[in-house]
Amino acid sequence: MVNIKHYVVAGLAALLLQISTFAHQAVAQANGTVKVADGIHAFSFNGYTSMFVIGDDGVFVVEPVTTAHSKEMLKSIRTLTDKPIRYMVHSHNHWDHSGGGQVWKDAGATIIAHEKAVAWIKANPNPRIGLVVPDESWSGTRKDISVGNKTIELYYFGTNHGLGMTVFRLPKEKVVYIADLVSPNRLLFTIVPDFNIRETQRTLAEIEKLDFDKAIFSHSGPVGTKADVAAIRQYTDDLKAAIFAEFKKGTSPFAVPNTVKLPKYKDWAMYDQWLPMNAWRVLLDGWMGPFPWDPNAESYVVPARAAK
Repeated sequence: MVNIKHYVVAGLAALLLQISTFAHQAVAQANGTVKVADGIHAFSFNGYTSMFVIGDDGVFVVEPVTTAHSKEMLKSIRTLTDKPIRYMVHSHNHWDHSGGGQVWKDAGATIIAHEKAVAWIKANPNPRIGLVVPDESWSGTRKDISVGNKTIELYYFGTNHGLGMTVFRLPKEKVVYIADLVSPNRLLFTIVPDFNIRETQRTLAEIEKLDFDKAIFSHSGPVGTKADVAAIRQYTDDLKAAIFAEFKKGTSPFAVPNTVKLPKYKDWAMYDQWLPMNAWRVLLDGWMGPFPWDPNAESYVVPARAAK
């Protein structure tokens, strides 16, 4: 018997991937590798950007994305070094970021993700995209991994977007890698899926306390600064304020998303296409209460040494 549900889900997933890829490509740099700092590189392919770090005794990779993305990134790494791939680490659970793991497993890397992402990956297998269950998980809010002379700090800020969302920082070089939470000069992605708006705003404020000069973003970059983090947080605050201003005027909630305008951001990518969708999502979050919610998420406070 034909499993109609399977084909519907697969078709929907393919459609969403096409929408995501188109939107990200609209504001992304050309495919290729950019040196961000000594031993730190941003790799972009079809609208997604990863990071790899070359240390004295090996390579640390963040964000496999897809099998094609991972294969191209591995090729790029091999033009720079023949050192072993020590680690490949996921930023979070979502399929559009976590595919391609088999490429790194075959390359000899230890695959790592936060325990919350690992639990989801185990419960939602998808061999079609090369998704593999990580070899190791980490828990809590902080972990350090070194590849020789390069140390990478892993931060988990609790509930925000997806599960196990991890922000990466190289303290000596003052570089961070941020997936999905910030896409510079672009509105929030479509209907802002799987984001807890309030907790994402809190997380962005926490990220701003970290000591860094350069940021690699998974979309719309690849390289920016702390100002980009502040800008997207301000955009969301401005959108929320504009929505409530319409309520005070007596505008029907059903009319608000198509009424709200934010001229300050008119030059940001996807302003016309996504502003109503962003407004619907922020409106619903304020009406229904923050969602999704993880009652078991750890609270997070930035350590003083990282905030200097």
